[in-house]
Amino acid sequence: MLADILITILLIASTFYMTIVLLRFLLQLARADFYNPISQFVVKATNPPLRPLRRFIPGWGGIDGASLVLAIIIQAITFFLILIALNGGIPAINPITLLVWAVLNVLDLIVKIYFWSVIAIVVVSWIAPASGHPAIQLVAQITEPVMRPVRNIMPSMGGLDLSPIIVFLILNVVSVVIDHMKLAAGLGSIGLGM
Repeated sequence: MLADILITILLIASTFYMTIVLLRFLLQLARADFYNPISQFVVKATNPPLRPLRRFIPGWGGIDGASLVLAIIIQAITFFLILIALNGGIPAINPITLLVWAVLNVLDLIVKIYFWSVIAIVVVSWIAPASGHPAIQLVAQITEPVMRPVRNIMPSMGGLDLSPIIVFLILNVVSVVIDHMKLAAGLGSIGLGM
């Protein structure tokens, strides 16, 4: 019972911080407004561990590699600690397997962030289309890189934007592919429904 409680706490805490780290990655990818108060929080919360990583992992073409590496490291450590809690000691696991699990889970979290961000934008467009709230502006900026290519392909429907439906389809397909890759990598074998 104590191991289950510790695993739950570990999963919640690591997923929360990984989400913040991945938001920083997505904010830089989208070239979002870094003067937004929420962006400032994300930068301040992620700067301490990212600063030393940036010495070894520079950015490349607007992609913040250090943030991705940090998220993968956090996920790998989380999986290792979970395996310790489940096995009652240090597990005999291949580091490559641990790395593959971490990469797949980080990719899955990125897809989930995009999925829920697109839902938020659709709901806000119905409820408060002209809202200037910093969170809404930031979510709109994050989703723009995945929405813009679909909008460019989709014909105009007289003011009705159907691109979120196509984006949902694409994100669901990617999510199914990642889930199958996780099963093939043996991630389901540790007994966690991630």
